[in-house]
Amino acid sequence: MQQMTSPNTVSAASYKEASSKDLSDTVTFSITQLAEEFGVTTRAIRFYEDKDLLHPSRAGQTRVYRPRDRARLALIVRGKAVGFSLGEIKELIDLHDTYGDEREYLIAMEKFRAQITALEAQKREIDNQIKMLEEGCTRFSKLAKEAAAAA
Repeated sequence: MQQMTSPNTVSAASYKEASSKDLSDTVTFSITQLAEEFGVTTRAIRFYEDKDLLHPSRAGQTRVYRPRDRARLALIVRGKAVGFSLGEIKELIDLHDTYGDEREYLIAMEKFRAQITALEAQKREIDNQIKMLEEGCTRFSKLAKEAAAAA
């Protein structure tokens, strides 16, 4: 069963660490190491590879992940935690390869703001649903007390 990851699990500091840690090209990671570090399954990592989000090299049948893959996985996990689809995450990751300058940040910021707007709308809907359920609980509590008094 896949472990759930919250936004707090992979913080911005974790991403920064993942992208700056072990920048030497000689440092590598196994799929198991990355799965444990980021709280995902090895199957999920292979899925991200199939979706062209990660690009490990191979040593025979073994996947060999470099620091760049580790940083990309940090972005994937964090992006999923805040509600981005894998397609949106891929677009955000590819911005760096496409632009690598100020435009990259402006486009990413625009996408982040759109996600904030979508999440705020979802929050309002959830708040309304909770309010309706609380009203239902109040009604049922009153009915239960009336039924107990009548018995």
